[in-house]
Amino acid sequence: MKNAKLFLWLPALGVLVVALTWLQPLAVAQQDRDPAAPAAQQEQAQPNNKMTQQSDVKTFTGKVMKSGEELVLKNNANQTTYKMDDQERAKSFEGRTVKVTGSLDAASNTIQVASIELDSGT
Repeated sequence: MKNAKLFLWLPALGVLVVALTWLQPLAVAQQDRDPAAPAAQQEQAQPNNKMTQQSDVKTFTGKVMKSGEELVLKNNANQTTYKMDDQERAKSFEGRTVKVTGSLDAASNTIQVASIELDSGT
């Protein structure tokens, strides 16, 4: 009697194994078509968009001045004020006319400072 019940379970177990084997590739295919996947790809693309907001390396000329609690570069010729990401480096040039080399993040109007030197034209 026990052997008869065992023989009844064997086909059911076989069907279960075949079903699980067949369903696994379907689950993988569903993940490939998952609508959340394009959102993840967009998030990966955003850092590249941020890079496009930054212009190439340029030289900005102006006077280093205090604006509230931070130092900024004030260009009197075109009436533009830029924030600078390297406040420590800018400290020693406060009140002086300098050339700042770096990339401008247009979204925040901040220069990613590569170097600062005194402007020899003044």
